[in-house]
Amino acid sequence: MLDTCQLLSAMRVVDVGGPESDGVSRILADLGADVLKVEAPGGAAHRTATPTVAGSSVAFALDNANKRSVVLDPAVTRDRDRFAALVAEADVLVDGGGALGAAAFGQAAAEVTRRHEHLVALEMSDFGTTGPRANWRATDAVLYAMSTALSRSGPTTGRPVLPPTGLATSTAAVQAAWVVLVAYYDRLRCGRGDYVDFSRYEAVVQCLDPPFGSEGQAASGQKQSRDLWRGRPRNQQIYPTFPCADGFVRICLLSPRQWHGMRAWLGEPEQFADPKFETIVARFLASDELNAAIADLFARQTMDALVAEGQRRGVPIAAVYTPAEALGSEHFRAVGALTDVQIGVGATLPVPAGSFVVDGRRSGISRPHPEPGSDESRWRTGDRPPVTPPDETARAPLTGLRVLDLGVIVAGGELGRLFADMGAEVIKVESKAYPDGLRQSPPGQPMSRSWALTHRNEVSLGLDLRSPDGAELFRRLVAASDAVFANFKPGTLAALGFSYEELTKVNPRIVLAESSAFGSTGPWSERMGYGPLVRATTGVSRLWASADPEDTGFYDATTIFPDHVVARITAIAALAALIARTDTGGHVHVSQAEAAVNQLATSYVVEAAKAAGFHVADDDALHAVYPCAGEDEWCVVSVRSAEDRAALAATFGLEALPADATALQQCVAAWTAVRDKAEAVEALQRAGVPAGSMHRAVDVLGDPQLTFRKLYADMVHPLFAAPMPSETHPAHFRRIADAPLRPAPMPGEHTRQIACEVLSLDAVEIERLIAAGVLFTHDETTTAYASPSTASAPPDAPSS
Repeated sequence: MLDTCQLLSAMRVVDVGGPESDGVSRILADLGADVLKVEAPGGAAHRTATPTVAGSSVAFALDNANKRSVVLDPAVTRDRDRFAALVAEADVLVDGGGALGAAAFGQAAAEVTRRHEHLVALEMSDFGTTGPRANWRATDAVLYAMSTALSRSGPTTGRPVLPPTGLATSTAAVQAAWVVLVAYYDRLRCGRGDYVDFSRYEAVVQCLDPPFGSEGQAASGQKQSRDLWRGRPRNQQIYPTFPCADGFVRICLLSPRQWHGMRAWLGEPEQFADPKFETIVARFLASDELNAAIADLFARQTMDALVAEGQRRGVPIAAVYTPAEALGSEHFRAVGALTDVQIGVGATLPVPAGSFVVDGRRSGISRPHPEPGSDESRWRTGDRPPVTPPDETARAPLTGLRVLDLGVIVAGGELGRLFADMGAEVIKVESKAYPDGLRQSPPGQPMSRSWALTHRNEVSLGLDLRSPDGAELFRRLVAASDAVFANFKPGTLAALGFSYEELTKVNPRIVLAESSAFGSTGPWSERMGYGPLVRATTGVSRLWASADPEDTGFYDATTIFPDHVVARITAIAALAALIARTDTGGHVHVSQAEAAVNQLATSYVVEAAKAAGFHVADDDALHAVYPCAGEDEWCVVSVRSAEDRAALAATFGLEALPADATALQQCVAAWTAVRDKAEAVEALQRAGVPAGSMHRAVDVLGDPQLTFRKLYADMVHPLFAAPMPSETHPAHFRRIADAPLRPAPMPGEHTRQIACEVLSLDAVEIERLIAAGVLFTHDETTTAYASPSTASAPPDAPSS
């Protein structure tokens, strides 16, 4: 077991959650919060929810580690009073609803915050508590369908493939933890808590692989208007996977240098000698012939040999491991990413320990899940933050924080935006020589949609960090800032002279938040870390596959998981470090590989248990994709229980459904195939059966639930002819306002203003530094710099 993290040691959390919300307070507990899980007499019902190992629920064991357990009976007056006293003394209430939600104790989350102004109360439900679909029910499979993830998973034609079970639930938990921490930080600042009406559906739409944001394949084919692509993935194997002697490997050729390494490995074949093959497009057009040559080269070699040779030649390549192989790897053991936990009687297994590394030490599972009622219903003693008198001043939660953002592409870019949306002053530090990949835009378009959506509310400073004068200017910025964000390859920041130790010499209270593909240490830390290779190496690709044994494809190529969720995990760690800092700051690091494994921890542990020979009872729920009327239209239906089967039978006008799973699917398919997907889903949801239509991006914009809850607003940018749909908030707060929608900057757009207002340089010195190439600026704009703490939102910006 690991040492207990102390970043949130002053936070008290009452957890009346269920299987969907347990992960929220587990994240807070990993960072040191005192979490009291309230259970019914005999223990929470989902302690035995499948899949189980030796009779104990794997998900419960993982999602409730580091917590304490108290048993309270809502039917007993004394226990109701004790619950009320715990809530009154708590900082956070996590309410997952259900039979033992806060309402069962007469303490509905929406009302308790009116009585206790200091409290942050999160009420988590499938679709939110308001709107036309507030009573709908969801499973992970339903959320994949409705969030657009399903529409990009599977072969280019035919039945889509469901992503791995668990991703939706864990993605929503990360977003919820971020939301709680933002509201808690605001409480510490202004003395007032908040009520959060949290929708798992909205969270998955925003965070798994969002159709509007840092766009990978999510909006493939999208024009600069609302005429969105409705087809299926046009190339599910853009990062091809090849069989080899003992498994599979995946390559990810992007740059000309990488192509040169691959061509040399092939023996410099003449048919690929044309310089045009340095481009991705040319290689794609010749992919049949090229992939056949690579397949022949790889077929008789082992995964390890191919990976070693590819690394030597500079060719991005990864073994496609099974989950059990990934957990058994030397790397995960070497970096302490696993810890042994007893799941059931006599079943001790290696489990993912957690995603956070704080000041060089793992912050994850330090205590196994508790036995029911094993703790007293009182808070542990310790220092408490001083009570802040309520402040009625309307300010964004992170107002007053200044962040220097060196992050790139999705995981780095999204991290900065999360802070900027909540009011932090985020200065995007940009390099002219090494521009961010999201800056790539179509011919004639000065800015990409991804950049516009990812970097709203930020300002841009053009600075050459590699020059001595530029490095000195950056040090002066560090001295005047609260945090530095980066997601470079390990060692890059130190090579620039800005290791955490060097940064603290300039500003002892600075917080450095980093993420990387495989972490800062361990055998894999130096590997090229593209997302497709991370998913292959960690076992995600093996899980993201068809249930049809005759279909051997891997269907994770058109997602950019785990980039979006890694941004939020890093944001949580960074904000926790900012909350905890006193005279010193902190250094947090998140590995994308470890985050991916932790997001799917239940699946990994189940696979490890089977490999070790333990008795595993799999989940017998049936989640499947069914055809609907129309071309390439599909829906998802989940059959979890006898009640669902009875409701389905009644909807179909049958006495009973077939007991055999295959026959059941054929029965459901016969009913859905002749019906419009929306009508079929409406009928099933009215009957209480979880079901969802397969949405594309354009469907999300027209979704009545998302429209009612105003998830998107039109963001106007002067460089785009038409407004862009952009998310308005990470969740429905009662008090915290929606994010402003200030346009994303051009490179160096605010260089002169930042140099003057933050660095206190005079005009002559600024122009000298620009002429010397130390600073650069975008002179075509006249947009004035305004820090987020003083700038006002555009007139049409939404407010809550």
